[in-house]
Amino acid sequence: MRHQPAVDDLALTTGRSPVPIDKAAAGYRHEPDKLRSAGLHGRTGDTVRAERIDDCPVNLEARVVHVRPLGTGDTDDSATFLFEAAITRVHVHDSIRAPGTADRIDPDRWRPLIMSFQRFYGLSAALHPSRLAGIDEEWYR
Repeated sequence: MRHQPAVDDLALTTGRSPVPIDKAAAGYRHEPDKLRSAGLHGRTGDTVRAERIDDCPVNLEARVVHVRPLGTGDTDDSATFLFEAAITRVHVHDSIRAPGTADRIDPDRWRPLIMSFQRFYGLSAALHPSRLAGIDEEWYR
């Protein structure tokens, strides 16, 4: 799976047409089919209309339950919004699932791509177990 190059290929694209002036000035371009343009493959979600990405090991389907502007309350095209979402379905590739489980991710098999301050990072090897590791995960349900 080629996550980082695909994510970076999408970096300066937007589905909005026309491209908002602020984004156009920053170098954004309109791309109506963002997944295909980055070489990714999608399929319709089970509980939402949005596509999930086959190439990503974890996909979360969700519905928006609340939207609000961040900061000044400005609602023009350049405003930033916060979206609160409720997860409706989780999809996990078998390649990262803990052996013998239906709903556990093996943290030694999953290496998520993380962007921090406009740079891509991955996870290193485990440092040491948490004190919480002694509590069975089912206890939290």
